[in-house]
Amino acid sequence: MSGLESYVNSTVSIITADGRNFVGTLKGFDQTINLILDESHERVYSMTAGIEQVVLGLHIIRGDNVAVVGQLDESIDSKLDFSTIHGLPLDPVTH
Repeated sequence: MSGLESYVNSTVSIITADGRNFVGTLKGFDQTINLILDESHERVYSMTAGIEQVVLGLHIIRGDNVAVVGQLDESIDSKLDFSTIHGLPLDPVTH
């Protein structure tokens, strides 16, 4: 769990087991990897429209639904034009 400590107060991208993508500032977590994001939004992918960014604000993601947590490079992310990026939504994780 020490790996997540280095991400606190950083912008992270989280992929959930149900295929959703959340971006926000990691404010905290617990031993079951429940995550607290501030200033967060969900990125909704589509093949017909650009990436929709749904503002969520303060958001908690249950640890049993977390698949991947990664630090986001804000300098690169801020230069992207999400209205022109198209992509298939991720499928849920299957076991």
